[in-house]
Amino acid sequence: MYRFLLTPRWWGINVFVLLAIPFCVFMGSWQLSRFEGRVQDHRAATEQATSDRTEAARPLDSMLPVDKSTSGRRVTAAGHYGKQLLVPGRELDGKSGFYVLTLLRTDSGKALPVVRGWLPGTADPAKAPAPPAGEVTVTGALQASETPGDNGVGAQGGLPAGQTAAISSASLVNLVPDRLYDAWVTLDKADAGMKAVPASAPSGTGLDLKAFQNLGYTGEWFVFAGFVVFMWFRLLRRELEFQRDAALGLVPEDQERTPVPSG
Repeated sequence: MYRFLLTPRWWGINVFVLLAIPFCVFMGSWQLSRFEGRVQDHRAATEQATSDRTEAARPLDSMLPVDKSTSGRRVTAAGHYGKQLLVPGRELDGKSGFYVLTLLRTDSGKALPVVRGWLPGTADPAKAPAPPAGEVTVTGALQASETPGDNGVGAQGGLPAGQTAAISSASLVNLVPDRLYDAWVTLDKADAGMKAVPASAPSGTGLDLKAFQNLGYTGEWFVFAGFVVFMWFRLLRRELEFQRDAALGLVPEDQERTPVPSG
């Protein structure tokens, strides 16, 4: 009764099933491992953020370049404040406002973008406190250059003079004359009545949409593997029913020679 499984048609079906199922299981497992990796990164970033608040600040240059292991770590740098910019469209505690960003010229000859604090409302240079004069030493959380779409970073252009959408060397290079660090710092304690801006987790370590997309793809691959098995059994049952009907003489001769099960 099962001799039809040795026909070329069924050989093709069987080979497809035998290849498709392990492939789907592999892809589903891979997507699940990516989701688990993001969960682990999120847990590690959360634990690091907690420990970073209490650990001693280290010299800026010793923590560069910024990566997942150094993002959010407390650093210290000394220099003189220079040009000041505003970063509009930033939320804090559910309110819209702007960052006050000031360039700190260090002894290395490069400038470090420093977020001195956050203020509510529309970005207005008159609201932003002037930076302290003379040499200062800043302490805060080290952050990687921003890219549009990360942590609410906008990509809008045509901003008024003295404003920038993203805190990154690529965005600031045309706004300031200084050579820039490819990093920035948000102060532990904000200056002059402003609110301190908390450090952000490094990109790719949060339980964001991409993480849950990986989880969704995991389910899709396993469902597809189950669908392949289901369709194979359905075709097998149809073929058996056809063979039984043919044995009882219930199938016309032309169909008996070329059985094609209906969907």
